[in-house]
Amino acid sequence: MADKSLIGRSLGVTTAEVEKGRLRFFAKAIGETDPIYTDEEAAKAAGYRSLPVPPTFLMCLGGEGRDLDEQLNIYGFDLGRILHAEQEFIYHRPAVAGDTLTFDSKIVDVYEKKGGALQFVVSEIRVTNQDGEHIADVRCSLVQR
Repeated sequence: MADKSLIGRSLGVTTAEVEKGRLRFFAKAIGETDPIYTDEEAAKAAGYRSLPVPPTFLMCLGGEGRDLDEQLNIYGFDLGRILHAEQEFIYHRPAVAGDTLTFDSKIVDVYEKKGGALQFVVSEIRVTNQDGEHIADVRCSLVQR
């Protein structure tokens, strides 16, 4: 069971490179038809340096280099009892193919609902690029039932 002493704890820093092939695959997987996500010329014509990162793709990249079992152990959660509760993205500037993104994650809240039957852990991830530019803030909640 997660406890409030986890608030403020770092979950570590990871990096991931944004690759064109993965962006195209993700766009296809989510049914995105806007050519800026698959055609580099269309992306450049729209003002991007290269293919832009689709809105929720940061969750895929942010998970790279993380050990889910270790993270769940920190939370005190059992994989068989967790659900993804919510996620929120606040973008400050676009990320594009060719960028190297850094994900700095920490626990920002721990709480219960339904008399402790539902336990929540909320983490926030600050995303920056290779130039130190602030790309996005990602907030993610897991719940154990």
